[in-house]
Amino acid sequence: MSAIELGRYLEGTSAEQYHACIEACVECLVSCEVCAEACLSAANVASMLECVRLCRDTTELCVSAVIVLARGSDRAREICRACAEVCERCAAECERHDMDTCRRCAEACRRCAEECRRIAA
Repeated sequence: MSAIELGRYLEGTSAEQYHACIEACVECLVSCEVCAEACLSAANVASMLECVRLCRDTTELCVSAVIVLARGSDRAREICRACAEVCERCAAECERHDMDTCRRCAEACRRCAEECRRIAA
């Protein structure tokens, strides 16, 4: 899936062990932004607002997770725990809607939550 060869930048650093999680977070944040935009364009936009809010929250936590993971920060476990929680909530909300962007977003959120929980453990 990688359009960016993250391994090239992480090799030999303390962040190398976080490669899969960083990749999952990047995929998730892109998917959430695409989903939020699609929801805002939906005919029934009022019923999509919680999805938009959760997608935006998830994007912010994914960005934070990528930053602390790339840095090899001591806070990685804490941020990943929070990221996993919001990813799960976002996935559950997205699964309530019958839009392809929501379905793809839910899948990306579930994968991200799984990778973040692995780091948080």
